[in-house]
Amino acid sequence: MLISIRQAASCAAVLLLACASGAASADEAKPKTSSPRQCFSASSVSGFSAVDERTVNLRVGVKDVYQLELFSPCGDIDWSNRIAIQARNGSWICSGMDATVIAPSALGPQRCLVRNVRKLSPEEVAALPGKAKP
Repeated sequence: MLISIRQAASCAAVLLLACASGAASADEAKPKTSSPRQCFSASSVSGFSAVDERTVNLRVGVKDVYQLELFSPCGDIDWSNRIAIQARNGSWICSGMDATVIAPSALGPQRCLVRNVRKLSPEEVAALPGKAKP
């Protein structure tokens, strides 16, 4: 039985598709082991405390505290009475690249990029010194 090149190519394409769809369904069947992302809305921030020029703790809602690590020192943020949190892509903040902290300074608003966002556990919140609690 002779098979043309076109028929052979068609058969190979069908086999590749079957293998690819089988691999995709096998990947979908695997349980997801990564923990869910812990996100918050910038509008739900109700307080803050600047630990130092690179670390800011945020009170989100009633009981949650998130810690922001900044890319570089944000001068005078630890003396500021107010800051703004700006979500960079939409309104949810899930990672460092999602947020910018805006702090007042003598030269005008200072924009400080966030490197990392981490939700603190209740134990970590309880262990914070008074100055670091938002």
